[in-house]
Formats: sequence, C-alpha cells, structure tokens
Amino acid sequence: MRAVCEGLTKGTPLLLHSCCAPCSSACIETLKETFAVTVFYYNPNIDGEEEYRKRKAEQIRFLSETGWADFLDCDRDAEAFARIAAGLEGEPERGKRCYLCYALRLERTAREAKERGFPWFCSTLSLSPYKNADWVNEWGERAAEKYGVRFLPSDFKKRGGYHRSLELSAEYGLYRQDFCGCEYSRAETLKRRSERAKSAENAAD
Repeated sequence: MRAVCEGLTKGTPLLLHSCCAPCSSACIETLKETFAVTVFYYNPNIDGEEEYRKRKAEQIRFLSETGWADFLDCDRDAEAFARIAAGLEGEPERGKRCYLCYALRLERTAREAKERGFPWFCSTLSLSPYKNADWVNEWGERAAEKYGVRFLPSDFKKRGGYHRSLELSAEYGLYRQDFCGCEYSRAETLKRRSERAKSAENAAD
C-alpha cells in the first residue's frame, strides 16, 4: 500500500468501505495521512435491525469525535446478502459465503465511487485477522476494473494495524461486536461460547 501511495497528492479523495467503527479506526488513521477519506457504510450482511443500527451509530460517533473522515450512508439492503447466501447456509465461516460477501460489498463500493467521482476506493475488511486479505484485494481489483476507478490494495492487520485498532477502540470506548455480522457467524459464535461453557463445567466437576 505504501508503494502505491507514493507520489499521490495529499488530500486525494478516497471512498473507504467500512464494516464497523473498530476496524475503521486504525485504517482511517493510516489513510488520512495521504487521502481525504469518506467512509461508506454498506453492510447488508449484518443480522438484525438493532445490531445494524448499533454498529452504524458507533461508526458515526467515532467519525464525529475524531473528525478523521466524512460519512456516506446507504440502505441496509439485507435482501442483497440473502441472495448471495442462498444455498450456502451450511458453509463454514471464511468459506464461499464470506468470499461472495466480500464481492458484494466491494462491488457496491466501487460503483458508488464511480458515481460520486471518487478516483480511489478501499475497504477495512483486511484489518481483521479473521478476514482473508487476498480475497478482499482480489474482489477490489475486479470491481475497480469493472467500474473504472482505482482500488487501493491493503492488508491493514500488518505492521501492528489490528493491535492499533484495539487501542483506539479502548480510547474511544467503541462497541466491539463478538461476531462478524451475519446470522451464520452469530450462530457459530453462540455455538463456540456454549462449547466453552460446557468444557469449563466438565473441568470443574
């Protein structure tokens, strides 16, 4: 990413797809040194209206308190995720369903960048150690070619990026969810939690 940014004029507009405030924190902190960042909150995978609104509110609050980026909202669009997940309900986390979810969000971001005149776009998805940065970059490049805008490849978790997001989350008191977002990741999280509780009970007996 650093090599790509060399030679760019400071303040170059960039549309940043954000999955949540905690992940966006360290990404924006890095990007704002080169780009004028606008956060694009498009996450049709998030399960439940209450969870969706809670995460979006935290994103808006973080940007309001830091002033690090502008905010661009859109509809929740849950039906779009339902369509790409159809037939893949039994896929494990980090499987094909996630692969297509990356594609869904990156393509929409690229389309929005094109329509609104942003020459560059990027995503916070590569910050999480649970996300496949190669897949994120693959779909970013595909979307860039399709819409005629430039994608900034990244792996934000490297060079301490994920750890920095934890520090910023603590500093700003950000809500950190314990599942990626969709109903399937929520179910897997609940299953793991139940298994850990049972193991602890068995160990105590």
